[in-house]
Amino acid sequence: MSKFEIRRRAVLAAFVLTSTIVFSGALAQPRAPFGGVRVDVASLRAEAGDPTARWVAEELPRALTEALANVGRAGAPVRARIDSVILGPSSGGQGLLGTSPDQILGEVIVGGVERPLRASTSYYPMAVDQALVEQSNHDRVSQLVQAFAYWAVREV
Repeated sequence: MSKFEIRRRAVLAAFVLTSTIVFSGALAQPRAPFGGVRVDVASLRAEAGDPTARWVAEELPRALTEALANVGRAGAPVRARIDSVILGPSSGGQGLLGTSPDQILGEVIVGGVERPLRASTSYYPMAVDQALVEQSNHDRVSQLVQAFAYWAVREV
């Protein structure tokens, strides 16, 4: 065996060893938080202001990430734009048992294709909600966020 063949084999072995170390280290790195999920609440903030837009911006990325993981699509690139959150009357509505409909409207953007999405939930008024209006509204927005995430991942 010539010196050239030995040197070539040594270089090849070093390359394979280095590649294995680099790639196994890269694969072991944790993913960026919330994978490829991005949420835009600019139009919601212009319409409803804070704290509604802040609640959606804080909760929707986590809800989408969890919903994607539940359907086996963890890390899928998804963008959502929320345009409006509509909370029905806190005193009750005309639905079954006096429920009030709440809605969240926006778009899910996957692969550059925008799909409009509307999710709704029913609010059951309780006497304590009149004293804790902000907490009640936060709970209602949280339920809408969960509903939006549930339907959004079906579009992916």
